[in-house]
Amino acid sequence: MTTGKRLAGLLLLTTALSIPGAAFAQATSGSALSPTEEDVERDDLLDENPEQMPEEIEETDISVPGGSIIVTGRINRDPTRNSSQVVSVLSTEQIARTGEGDIAGALNRVTGLSVQGQGFVYVRGLGDRYSLALLNGLPLPSPQPLSRVVPLDIFPTSVVSSSLVQKTYSANFPGEFGGGVINLTTRAIPDESFLEVSGGISGNTETTFHNGLAYYGSDFDWFGFDDGTRDVPPALQNYFDSGIRLSDIPLDASQNFNDAPFTQLDIGKQLGNPNLILLQKIGDIPVNWSAGITAGHSLDVFGDGLLGIVATASVSNSWRTRDITKQSILADFTLDSDFNDLVTDNRVLVNALLGFGLEVGDHKFRWTNLFIRDSSKLARLSRGEDFQDNDSIQQQQTAFFERQLIDTQLVAEMEFGDLGVDLRGGYARTDREAPYEYTFTYVRDNAQGALSDQFINVLDRQTGDASVVFSDLQEELYAGGIDLSYPVFDNLGLTVGYAYSDTDRYSERREFLFNAPTSFPDAVGLLRPDLLLGDAILDAFDVGLIESTQNDPAFASALTVHAAYGKINWEPVLGVILDLGVRYETADQTVDPVDVFNTPIGSGSSTALSNEYWLPAATLTVEPMENLQLRANASTTLARPQFRELIFQTYYDPETNRQFNGNPFLVDSELTNFELRGEYYFGGGDRVSLAGFYKEIDKPIEAFSSFSDNAQLTSFANAPSAVLWGVEADLQYTFDLYNLGGFFETKELLLISNYTYTNSEISVVDGDITRLFPGGDTPASNLFVDGVPLTGQSDHLVNFQLSFEDTERLQQFSVLLNYASERVTSRGTSGLPDILEDPGLTVDLVARHGFDLMSNEVELKLEARNIFGRPNEEYQTDGTNRAEINSYERGTKLSASLSFTF
Repeated sequence: MTTGKRLAGLLLLTTALSIPGAAFAQATSGSALSPTEEDVERDDLLDENPEQMPEEIEETDISVPGGSIIVTGRINRDPTRNSSQVVSVLSTEQIARTGEGDIAGALNRVTGLSVQGQGFVYVRGLGDRYSLALLNGLPLPSPQPLSRVVPLDIFPTSVVSSSLVQKTYSANFPGEFGGGVINLTTRAIPDESFLEVSGGISGNTETTFHNGLAYYGSDFDWFGFDDGTRDVPPALQNYFDSGIRLSDIPLDASQNFNDAPFTQLDIGKQLGNPNLILLQKIGDIPVNWSAGITAGHSLDVFGDGLLGIVATASVSNSWRTRDITKQSILADFTLDSDFNDLVTDNRVLVNALLGFGLEVGDHKFRWTNLFIRDSSKLARLSRGEDFQDNDSIQQQQTAFFERQLIDTQLVAEMEFGDLGVDLRGGYARTDREAPYEYTFTYVRDNAQGALSDQFINVLDRQTGDASVVFSDLQEELYAGGIDLSYPVFDNLGLTVGYAYSDTDRYSERREFLFNAPTSFPDAVGLLRPDLLLGDAILDAFDVGLIESTQNDPAFASALTVHAAYGKINWEPVLGVILDLGVRYETADQTVDPVDVFNTPIGSGSSTALSNEYWLPAATLTVEPMENLQLRANASTTLARPQFRELIFQTYYDPETNRQFNGNPFLVDSELTNFELRGEYYFGGGDRVSLAGFYKEIDKPIEAFSSFSDNAQLTSFANAPSAVLWGVEADLQYTFDLYNLGGFFETKELLLISNYTYTNSEISVVDGDITRLFPGGDTPASNLFVDGVPLTGQSDHLVNFQLSFEDTERLQQFSVLLNYASERVTSRGTSGLPDILEDPGLTVDLVARHGFDLMSNEVELKLEARNIFGRPNEEYQTDGTNRAEINSYERGTKLSASLSFTF
């Protein structure tokens, strides 16, 4: 069989699949890996019927930078095996088998990956700062204040064609590659025209039909949008526009100084909307629901071309109630405070995708337009004891968080004879708005007195307070790149490329405290929050405002990266492939306070990092015997501090229930990575692998926590150094049940299991220093203990999936187990133990069944998540005593959905 015929047979794969760093497409005889008897038989099959592809070959659509696939002389090779790097690929069907509604949940099943917080994927225990998320090979901006990495739980699985995780670095990817890269490929050209309509309901044993909290908000909250109720009120907007400091604005019209066109009372009276303040009890939290529609159409164009259009839109509305135990401790591990927080959040996720795909000859074009809006309406009531002051405290919070992503991308993957040309360009914008974050604190002093047994709020920040926060984040990202690939010789391919990204973020947070005079009566402090801020009360008692954030209310951040790379893929002898490359990358990262006032205050909380790096990477792949591959990788990568970690401005995160403050003195971390891996392929997608990895990290960025006034404050610092090493084992095997006969003739058992052991240690010796803002040099031993693990790293990660499936129709039942051992979420300070999280074991059940209804395909899906009710546990312990930091029951989630395909 000629090489030309072989390439013709492989065209279906090369147009749909491109893997970074994979060996180069060959134009003449010779193969990157030697063919097996199985390959020869399939080649003969194609000779006899070239239109037929073997049934087990699944075309997986993957779009990445520098994405040329190597033709290895084989057609029955999945992307995991065919890549010269260590990759895991989830195809559309594999994602569907997990039953997850978002891509973060599906990735939680991949070896060495864990999901923490709201959709942040950790690779091998390294935090989200060490993970890189791409969409169709292009970077994404983040709508999260605490991250430059986009949370992947906002991506529904309906818009994703495949997800690739690459754990070994190759030069065609950005240098911010500590643990790995996650590349999502959106749907492009459908195999045939279709229309799919779906809907589902779900409930949680801790939330649904139970008591919860809420507030009215606006008429459109159920759809994730505000109807204008939360717009900035006119007086406050005039204040923002004026550039006058609040301390220079008169309290009322009787104080005519500075010729201010408005007063503090004018502003305060417009900040007391009862619909945004009044906390209410809900007797029965409703069920969660979701609905979606997806359509696809393809048609022949230009004689030999194919044009595809995919459009999808969906909405989901879900509720979650958490009954949180929150404690803080003193240096001797006695309790400083003990609180119970009841928190209900209503999350609405709206998304839409419009994608166009065009294949003309050997060229493939993809234009993707994506809209995602994720809103969360939060209601919180907290009550507890402050043991130091012997006070009881009751606090309520209402908030509405809006995250939005708009992204448009154009990707061209072209072949001109032997020359491959990839062009990528995109623009994306994220927004996060949180208007009217209200917090009210009432205090009971438990002393002798007329109202000592009552909770009162006299708005003096000693015996109660009231605050409202307006925060806004906007981030824009322009990205582009070009990659050229060419087979210099039969056994040597060359790829060169250039990539550019420019990210700009503007972050503003304005907090206002209501300030009453000392004459404010205690009895008035008994009023509920909406009445306490009523016009009559503000007028009668001259309640003014203080802006607590006026020193640093706004920041502008930017990161500009230019990168060029070159890499070769060389097969010196059959069965041996060397993928060798180097990337040169320059980056300018700045964070600067923005002057919003006419008379600025000089702030020293600026950051300017300008670095250039040479980042080499090499992977050697050897096939010593049929179906066995051995890989060795070495590389140098980096991790930059995230924007929010550099901003010296307090931010409250409702998910972790704590406050964060940045450190402008943070610097880049540099990583040296090594990996050895053995893989054996049984055929038909079945495989087993064993790997060992080792990483040295210079100046890793770690989170540490302290407590002040019953509030936990988390900040960040560079530890001196750390090492991380571990092993991974992965098994996928299919048991054919055909021999059992009868019902089992078309059935099989699919076993997918993986285990990751990771060990990390921070190194601290006498004389090591770290830098904290504003104080400067600080002994590293004040924050870090020698030998402790990195934050976010679990020693043990286990995934187990057993699926009973029908081979001729859609009929699946899957049992999924996920286990993660204890991990540090934040360093303790002042000699206190670290804060730990214990994810433990979760067990899920997923059943999918397809059937025909009126000549249309219908899929029924039933799910039971966390069937044993594993709680969320975050705590500190000295080995004997334990303080709960953020612990609550998560319950069991039950859901059912139907989808109709026409």
